[in-house]
Amino acid sequence: MNIKSNTPQNSRKRAFSAQKVISLILSLTLFASTISFIIYDDNITNSQTTLSKLGSSGEEVRQIQKKLKSLGFFDGAVDGVYGVKTRSAVRQFQASVGITVDGIAGPKTLLYMGLGSSAGSSGSGYSSSDVYLLAKVIAAEARGESYTGQVAVGAVVLNRVDSSSFPDTIAGVVYQAGAFSAVTDSNWSVAPTTTSRKAAQDALNGWDPSGGALYYYNPAKTSNKWIRTRPVITTIGSHLFCR
Repeated sequence: MNIKSNTPQNSRKRAFSAQKVISLILSLTLFASTISFIIYDDNITNSQTTLSKLGSSGEEVRQIQKKLKSLGFFDGAVDGVYGVKTRSAVRQFQASVGITVDGIAGPKTLLYMGLGSSAGSSGSGYSSSDVYLLAKVIAAEARGESYTGQVAVGAVVLNRVDSSSFPDTIAGVVYQAGAFSAVTDSNWSVAPTTTSRKAAQDALNGWDPSGGALYYYNPAKTSNKWIRTRPVITTIGSHLFCR
């Protein structure tokens, strides 16, 4: 017979071991609960950041359809229903601007459309997505130019918005066919810089170094004969700004 098995010391050891097992079980349960919460929270986040997609409906979808129609990607009814035709138009738009083609109008797609959250207004009637899009154009079109030259490019976009000869939104002007070559090159997918964002805001605040220009070009890089006939207002860096 094992006499030691019934001693008080061994009883304490068994009690301590049982406590360790219970503690381990509780720890594992807490860990599992934490992982479940993280997964659940991530699902919530994803559902919040995935905005309009096939099967969605409402005013946001209606705005997306109107924007796609104004940009020439959608010829269906603006009915607020995100159907196959709307998804196809979103895919075409995404492919045209070089972002992930998934047919879902998420935050990035809406920013590129100029339909992102308007919570952060620029103070000049334009939304935060308008500022972002304008900054993208500046970053892509005025690479290597002075700060004044960057603001001037932004001002040309805004001058077109105000002109009856062009679309009346920043997105409409930016994505107008053939308007800006940078929209279709590899740099378009690069996020705007801090400097280009500031230049966009200065242009929105009314600074126009271009002198009211509707066009600009780099004479060393263009062979377009028509643009060379436009009356030049001013020269800033490599760009000639004209009417």
